Amino acid sequence: MAPAVDRVQSDSLMPSATRVVVIGGGIIGVCTAFFLARKGIPVVLCEKGEIAGEQSSRNWGWCRKMGRDPREVPLAIEALRLWTEMNTLIGGETGFRRSGIVYLCRTPKDLAKREAWLEQVGKPFQLDSRLLTRDQMSRALPGLAGPWLGALSMPSDGRAEPAQAAPAIAEAARGLGATILTQCAVRGVETLGGRIAGVVTERGTIACQSVVLAGGVWSRLFCRPLELRLPQLKVLSSVMRTEPLAGGPEASVSGFGFGLRKRLDGGYTVASWSGNVADIVPDTFRFFGDFLPAMWMHRREVRPRVGGRFVQELVQPRRWKLDRPSPFEAVRTLDPQPHQPILDQARAYATEAFPVFHSMRIAESWGGMIDVTPDGIPVISAVDALPGFFIATGFTGHGFGIAPGAGRLMAELVLGETPVVDPTPFRYSRFSDGTRPRPSPLA
Repeated sequence: MAPAVDRVQSDSLMPSATRVVVIGGGIIGVCTAFFLARKGIPVVLCEKGEIAGEQSSRNWGWCRKMGRDPREVPLAIEALRLWTEMNTLIGGETGFRRSGIVYLCRTPKDLAKREAWLEQVGKPFQLDSRLLTRDQMSRALPGLAGPWLGALSMPSDGRAEPAQAAPAIAEAARGLGATILTQCAVRGVETLGGRIAGVVTERGTIACQSVVLAGGVWSRLFCRPLELRLPQLKVLSSVMRTEPLAGGPEASVSGFGFGLRKRLDGGYTVASWSGNVADIVPDTFRFFGDFLPAMWMHRREVRPRVGGRFVQELVQPRRWKLDRPSPFEAVRTLDPQPHQPILDQARAYATEAFPVFHSMRIAESWGGMIDVTPDGIPVISAVDALPGFFIATGFTGHGFGIAPGAGRLMAELVLGETPVVDPTPFRYSRFSDGTRPRPSPLA
């Protein structure tokens, strides 16, 4: 069951030409379109289904700097700055509230990892993160139970509402002149003289100078006919929403086996901090060497699974004619079933930490597909082999929280402006220049 998302009405007219086409109406795509439109750039956003229909409405809604990969921290700092202004910038409601985030530590190993992050990342970046003693945890999180040794806290981090944020930002982009097209899949690109000249959609062609691919888990498939190797896999995240519940924590919290966030409606989003499922598919073998270090590092957090998805992706077309329906039209919204054992585990551990959750009533649950990269950080980059083509994907479950910063950065790269942060860690070429990308042990 998919969460209810604020509906964004499609524009009825499709321009024959524009300057930039953004492919994908998730949080990254709409933020990119917003920051382009804010600069007065003609932009068309094409979404095969509905705005925020997939992972952008199915994530936890955390907006954090704490615990980030050191390479992501500058972007996260900019994103949190923008989140605090976003409701004013767009003249709408994203649900953002600065509520703080707390990581609970159950073992000395957990605590040592958080302390290492604080010393090596938090303090050098002058973040407001700090370690909490057991007494301090009790004051910060009334009702906390269990044998926790300590915690890492970041009071300036926040939360927002995934089902509201991307639609609100899309509407704001339209108010600035962007065209928003839903139920409009992009089948491929056209080139002239070796560079981008336009896109072919199911409704016709749009001439353009630049294309931004913000297709989430679909980005790898879109790149294949272009002969662009994008090492990206999918991970299933399972999430549930409670009915309004009094007495729970205001701060977002994670601990062994659970993570939770208070919602604007008074309920909670609850999931498992370390429980996700990775279906074994043909790309698992194609990219085995790329992902082996990450697979080993996260072997206790991600559960491999063999199922029908292998055959589905095996028979999925690798190429298609642009005047015929594409795989993106065959599946408008990827709506996987949640993995119930993980949700049951999350409920049990959340209740153990906060006994008030004994009385929680589950309103709904859902699954969402996370687009992951071998090093756990996104691609936000031009593609040198195809001038005018840009990729913003592979956010590895961090996309919602850093989306405003990522959207601004992507807009600046497209326009050739000085980027707000150093984009080098996010370059597409890191997968082919001998860098051998690896996840950070601190994240």
